[in-house]
Amino acid sequence: MGKNIDIATSDGHDLTGYMAEPQGTPKGALVVIQEIFGVNSHIREVADGFARDGYLVLAPAMFNRVGPGIELGYTPEDVEKGREIRAKIDHQDAVRDMEAAVNALKGQPVGVVGYCWGGSLAWNAATQLDGVSAAVGYYGGMIPDMVDEQPQHPVMLHFGEEDQSIPIEGVEMVMVVHPDIPIHIYPAGHGFSCDHRGSYHAESAKLARERTIDFFAEHLAGK
Repeated sequence: MGKNIDIATSDGHDLTGYMAEPQGTPKGALVVIQEIFGVNSHIREVADGFARDGYLVLAPAMFNRVGPGIELGYTPEDVEKGREIRAKIDHQDAVRDMEAAVNALKGQPVGVVGYCWGGSLAWNAATQLDGVSAAVGYYGGMIPDMVDEQPQHPVMLHFGEEDQSIPIEGVEMVMVVHPDIPIHIYPAGHGFSCDHRGSYHAESAKLARERTIDFFAEHLAGK
């Protein structure tokens, strides 16, 4: 369904992305921010799914700062490699690349949705970026550490109560500091929305996606 495109960045970095287009006039645009596994088959499927929902979707290749075309699976070795690659990328460079993807879609309302590492970056989209109408973060492990940042745009967060990498105490702290933000907790672990992973929890994934679609429909439609 989609195609690979080049994305202009503020620092001249060679950023590419996977773009999926809807049938007919888009309802708006979405930037999909990857996990620590690159823009792999799962992220392309996520982008295609949102395109079927009527959105123009762009998934920037956030690992391009380390190397082009990085796609990993979900084995323990892949997880370790993904963490190593992510550690080589300056966080603000990742925010810049996300901003470049948002800017590539300007001219229509743009939402950001991210998973894992991308979930944390979706929080930054809400707190740091202009041109964003709404953001949704799935199991962003760095969000409790960035709890003092103040969202400038509507944001929704999804977490799993059985997530071994994000202590529930951290999620509860975010809920206390930001009581007006819709924060949903599911009976699932990390990566529960990814049907390529052993931690996939179909019921939670379905409910979280329905909430995400409703949230974007509310905040992107008609703008």
